[in-house]
Amino acid sequence: MTLTAIAYDIADNKRRLKMARLLYGVADRVQKSVFEGYLDAATFERLRRQLGNLLDPKVDTVRLYRLCKTCRRQITVLGHGRVEPPRDVFIL
Repeated sequence: MTLTAIAYDIADNKRRLKMARLLYGVADRVQKSVFEGYLDAATFERLRRQLGNLLDPKVDTVRLYRLCKTCRRQITVLGHGRVEPPRDVFIL
C-alpha cells in the first residue's frame, strides 16, 4: 500500500461531484480538491482509469502522486490536519 495524493481541478460541477464521490470510496478528503489514501497497485490502476473516464481532458486536470515511505516522512502540514498512518483494519 502506497500513500497516494490525488488533486483535481474539474470545470463542471456535475463531473466534480462524481469525482469526489468516487474518491470518497478509496481515500480521505484533506482539502476541497485533494484526497489522500493508501492504495495498492490494482486499486491505483482502477482508480486512474475511472478518473480518466470522468474528466474532460480539454478543461480538467487530475494529478495522482504516489509517495514512498521516505517522502511520506517529509510531508509538512501547516494548520489543521495531519498525515494519517495506514489503517490496520479496512471495512468494506
